[in-house]
Amino acid sequence: MNNKTKQDKETMSLIQRLSKLVDLSSDYFAHRRGLLPLLGILMIFINFLLVSLLPAEWYIIRTNLVLHLGLLIALFVILLAKVL
Repeated sequence: MNNKTKQDKETMSLIQRLSKLVDLSSDYFAHRRGLLPLLGILMIFINFLLVSLLPAEWYIIRTNLVLHLGLLIALFVILLAKVL
């Protein structure tokens, strides 16, 4: 029983820390609305450079991982900004 309460406290502490992190990041990005879409666009440009300069055998080049992450970040943040 004692182990369960300790685990519950650790879980609650984790939830509180995540909640605080979300609050802080939301406050930070609320004043910098264009930062994350700009980061997404920058990642798309970096992918273009990587594909142009590195060999095609690399996993990051074959999958266009940076391109996909950049698109996801940019689109998600733009949609989120419209909702808020």
